Amino acid sequence: MGRNQPGESGVKLLADLLKDKECNVEILKLFDCSIAENGCVSLLSALKLNPSHLRELDLGWNKPGEAGVKMLSNFLEDSNCKLEILKLHDTNITDEGYVALASALISNPLHLRELDLSWNEPGKIGVDLLSSLVEDKNSALKKLEICDLSLKFS
Repeated sequence: MGRNQPGESGVKLLADLLKDKECNVEILKLFDCSIAENGCVSLLSALKLNPSHLRELDLGWNKPGEAGVKMLSNFLEDSNCKLEILKLHDTNITDEGYVALASALISNPLHLRELDLSWNEPGKIGVDLLSSLVEDKNSALKKLEICDLSLKFS
């Protein structure tokens, strides 16, 4: 579904579909869909209601805003969240967002293997927290992309 322009009504329809317990979407690629903060919040709220099937989420080149990043962090903290790959390249996430994401992954470290935050504006604190997760033996996170930097551990 990437590079489409679903508009507010299309995002709402998709969110309604994702709420349905019969929905078993495993991969959701919504990169470059002009989804703003309200749309991201709506989608992530829906995913939080039905989190167990989704394994890969690509929201790159959208604008989740602070509320969207907060909702995403809440989604990642959920013990039912089984997300393994998360792509958020070029989404204007700041240091505060990095810290929120790191906090969520510290709370639920068992599933997310890859996190792409390239082309955002990280600060040192967020980068340090996320980098430490890649090195943590208890964390599933093994690939972290920040700016032009890619950290991989096996």
